[in-house]
Amino acid sequence: MKVDRIEYDGFGHPPNVARAPDRMNRSVFTLPSMDMGMETRRTTRALATEAVHAGRDDLAGLGLHAPPIDLSTTYPSYDSRAEAARIDAFATTGADPDGPPVYGRLGNPTVARFETALARLEGTESAVAFASGMAALSAVLLVRGSMGLRHVVAVRPLYGCSDHLLTAGLLGSEVTWTDPAGVADALRPDTGLVLVESPANPTLAEIDLRAVAHACGSVPLLVDNTFATPVLQRPAEQGARLVLHSATKYLGGHGDVLAGVVACDEEFAGRLRQVRFATGGVLHPLAGYLLLRGLSTLPVRVRAASASAAELAGRLAADPRVARVHYPRIGGAMVSFEVHGDPHEVIAGVRLITPAVSLGSVDSLIQHPASISHRIVDADDRRDAGVSDRLLRLSVGLEDVEDLWADLDAALGERAGTPAHPEALAQG
Repeated sequence: MKVDRIEYDGFGHPPNVARAPDRMNRSVFTLPSMDMGMETRRTTRALATEAVHAGRDDLAGLGLHAPPIDLSTTYPSYDSRAEAARIDAFATTGADPDGPPVYGRLGNPTVARFETALARLEGTESAVAFASGMAALSAVLLVRGSMGLRHVVAVRPLYGCSDHLLTAGLLGSEVTWTDPAGVADALRPDTGLVLVESPANPTLAEIDLRAVAHACGSVPLLVDNTFATPVLQRPAEQGARLVLHSATKYLGGHGDVLAGVVACDEEFAGRLRQVRFATGGVLHPLAGYLLLRGLSTLPVRVRAASASAAELAGRLAADPRVARVHYPRIGGAMVSFEVHGDPHEVIAGVRLITPAVSLGSVDSLIQHPASISHRIVDADDRRDAGVSDRLLRLSVGLEDVEDLWADLDAALGERAGTPAHPEALAQG
């Protein structure tokens, strides 16, 4: 499947750009009855409500309003026989041990709250958090590799370090790169994973996830959902078995936490927990607390930033200093654009927007992928994937859109005499 692109219409805003995505995802789950007895009821809640309350449902019964932070690394137990039985059970299934915690590397109550909340938002049975997004991806590869399934089918572009991890074979994996239409033909008996990112980093190209999931057959599809977040799409609803987030980005949302998470079914989660325990890529409890707090404002932040991003995409597409603008059909707070001039001068020229790696923060960030986030990818592979040397990636934050545009306008420099390009904005 080729990436579909829609041309900018030249009047005001590009067609079909979602200025303020407003998905009212609803999920069914069990709530305690109001009398706090044993009776339960079934209900549905909107995504915004889930974001605020998931992972916190027990707080009122504990007499708490804010989630507690459990910083313990170890926990006392006077029944060593029962402790041994619980550890044996974990070694067998990877399920969270019943009863009180055992050891910080095996699990933490604060982190577990975040995992519960993220699983709710993504519509999966479970989620397993890690110290970073790359630790999360590494754990997935180790799980599949331990089963003798070391071959990975992947679609470019991916985040540069994900690309490097696969290409370099650092975990013993072998990768076949293909386009979405070639996934089925690329599968082998030892294929353990199909990996895609949609919208992709940094071109914002989108993939028909349902079609790719169908092409995967019984091979698990992993979708990196970092850019979209569950506010804009839930890949599990479209057939993905694994949903990866660099939680450092939108889930945390404030540029002050490093984390990764995989949302999945409980069977795969058990294997991930076993890998996490063995390799030590655990998430710190304070990071778990910050992520849970970040989720509560995720829908509001994503929708507000998306509205500004769509506005900026339209203005950039109409600007003669800009050769091409990439903005996804699904919407979102990321915009990529290629300039006619020197992209490094744009980076040097911003004052309000921060020139830095990463994305998804409340403040806007801009970077040059060919120099930083995708520098580790071979130059020819990078260009073949659409990451040109003139491409800039903008993560739109919560500042006023007029202030952001004034900063971009100044950083782009003197207006060239070339006319605006009606085809400048590509959605995809």
